[in-house]
Amino acid sequence: MDLFEAIEQRHSVRAFKPDPVPREMIERLIAAAAAAPSAMNEQPWRFYVTTGETRTRVGEIMARGTTHLEEFIDVIGPEHHAKAVEWYSELGHAPVVIVCTMPRVDDEFWRLNKHLSIGAAIENILLAATALGLGACNITFSFYVRDELFEALGVPEDRTMVAIIAVGYAEDEQPAPPSREADVAVYLD
Repeated sequence: MDLFEAIEQRHSVRAFKPDPVPREMIERLIAAAAAAPSAMNEQPWRFYVTTGETRTRVGEIMARGTTHLEEFIDVIGPEHHAKAVEWYSELGHAPVVIVCTMPRVDDEFWRLNKHLSIGAAIENILLAATALGLGACNITFSFYVRDELFEALGVPEDRTMVAIIAVGYAEDEQPAPPSREADVAVYLD
């Protein structure tokens, strides 16, 4: 698949088939992430790839993060709360969940550089997934369950979580990629 085709076709997949993803494909996603640019070539990322029991545990922890958050209900509305809890507990039934981490840092400038680097790595995963015929959804997580996620994954205390990516084969019925705003740049001479 051409790069621009992958960019145009990439969208967040929230419903996955239960089919396992071959290890070789997962390794290609991680290799794509590792090829991302990073500030001063620091490569601050560390990815925790979960399948099986650990993947199930991550879903259980994520579900608890949504059950008691009033702000979450305020954002999505009470009519969508049960569906959100179900989605987070199953993570769309994705057979693979990749947790993206970076070193903890107090300095705002260096934290921004690390976030930008991780963002580039995440985008590489999302585009590589599309090119490989996989679906993916980049999501955030509730800080209320961060410590439980760290424990379940064995994340050392000197790292922090940035995002979680659900990966798998998309269900047959996927919506078309959303329309994109075309007027996003100011051109100056």
